[in-house]
Amino acid sequence: MQLDVIRTIEEFDALKEEWNALLACSASAVPFLRHEYLAAWWRTLGGGEWKSGELYVVIARLPDGKLSGVAPLFFTRAKENEPALMLLGSIEISDYLDVVICPQGTNAFIEALFEQLDGPTAPPWKTLDLYNLLESSPTLPVLEAAARQYGWQYRQERLQHCPYILLPEDWDTYLASLDKKQRHEIRRKMRRAESNDDPLRWYIVTDEASLDENIEAFLGLMEQDPEKKAFLSQAMRSHMRLTMQAAFQGGWLQLAFLEVGGVKAAAYLSFDDGGHLWVYNSGLNFDYSEISPGWVLLGYLLQWAIENKRLAFDFMRGDEEYKYRFGALDRFIVRATIRR
Repeated sequence: MQLDVIRTIEEFDALKEEWNALLACSASAVPFLRHEYLAAWWRTLGGGEWKSGELYVVIARLPDGKLSGVAPLFFTRAKENEPALMLLGSIEISDYLDVVICPQGTNAFIEALFEQLDGPTAPPWKTLDLYNLLESSPTLPVLEAAARQYGWQYRQERLQHCPYILLPEDWDTYLASLDKKQRHEIRRKMRRAESNDDPLRWYIVTDEASLDENIEAFLGLMEQDPEKKAFLSQAMRSHMRLTMQAAFQGGWLQLAFLEVGGVKAAAYLSFDDGGHLWVYNSGLNFDYSEISPGWVLLGYLLQWAIENKRLAFDFMRGDEEYKYRFGALDRFIVRATIRR
């Protein structure tokens, strides 16, 4: 395979179609590795998480010119202030990251990548610092073996829980999979909300003309939570707007609202991609806490995902209790550190 290095945003933007086509066959076909997501992330440097960085995206092509591998890297000063190569999307706002490669090509691509990173044209990195890979990623054992060949130190540490639900064929089967108490709780909260004096409505944003208005409404609900309000810096707002607009244009945005008497009481920002619903963030109007609007909307979204034949409902990072009460199974992401 022939390697090339992408260092400018113009070169990066030109890869969109073939990048996403390759991602479709990757073992880590997650929305955070879609080209348009990472393009938005780079333009704001992760919503202001990073002060500076240099693109260093290593791509591989087959002899016929077809894109066969992508290591979406950038060069920066890591959290430990060491010169490091890191995955685009690192660290805080992209739940799952990896290289983009069809599984059968992983060994050859990592071998070629390490040869490139050990060469004279690579940045002066000390650490290859890779966050948020799923513990089951086939990339990890290949990275460890390749590091050993070069005499580099390899360390892997578990980071966070990432609960998810494997979805059955129908809603009743899903409810039957829960313990009796939790099944009753979901039904009770949904019935109570539906019997409220003010009419209940939930919807998914599909009209492009109203997208920006609904994005601002979502951010407004988010900032009712003091922690989320502190999180929503101007740079982070810019990142989230760009991400939602790009996801809408790409057809994988699910921005959903629950209204009570015409007032927005809850919202979920999810990505509908690859047969999975990836639940990314939420906002609540605390004036409606008595009807548990977040739980109710979550119930509707689970019903929607099952009825529309989605395979999984992924809560992503965080071990909040409610995720397990909805029947989520546990899995983990890891950080792989290679030091030379």
